[in-house]
Amino acid sequence: MTRAVCPGSFDPVTNGHLDIIRRASALFEELVVATGTNASKSRLFDPDERLEMLREACADLPNVSVRGFTGLIVDFCREIDAQAIVKGLRGGNDYEYELPMAQMNAHLTGVETVFVPTDASLGYVSSTLVKEVATFGGDVSGLVPPAVHRRLQERLGRA
Repeated sequence: MTRAVCPGSFDPVTNGHLDIIRRASALFEELVVATGTNASKSRLFDPDERLEMLREACADLPNVSVRGFTGLIVDFCREIDAQAIVKGLRGGNDYEYELPMAQMNAHLTGVETVFVPTDASLGYVSSTLVKEVATFGGDVSGLVPPAVHRRLQERLGRA
């Protein structure tokens, strides 16, 4: 069975993330969407909330599961016997950032990274921008799943 991991912070999960997850789920027999826990980073949503939002957003994809992990993604891949890591690319800057990590991951464990370019209509969407726009009252309803939009509104005191 070909198993891949699609890692990220998903704080929060966006329609851009879901585009990559849906397309990657068609490429592999099993796709594990994994959200890492990094205590040094400040997050809007805690790990359990992010896992819950991801599970809800991916519920219609039968070959997709959602898990949390700590430590190196390659160690998690080894632990669950995943053959590949899936990373979405919005543009050249993402590639420049992701390529050295992909090379290091291959060097450490032989796990390959598969780059999936995002749909052009979603190339500008990022969790960081979604949070920033939502914080200042902008409409992000078209950039995130409806359940995530509700949680954002609640978290920011707009519900």
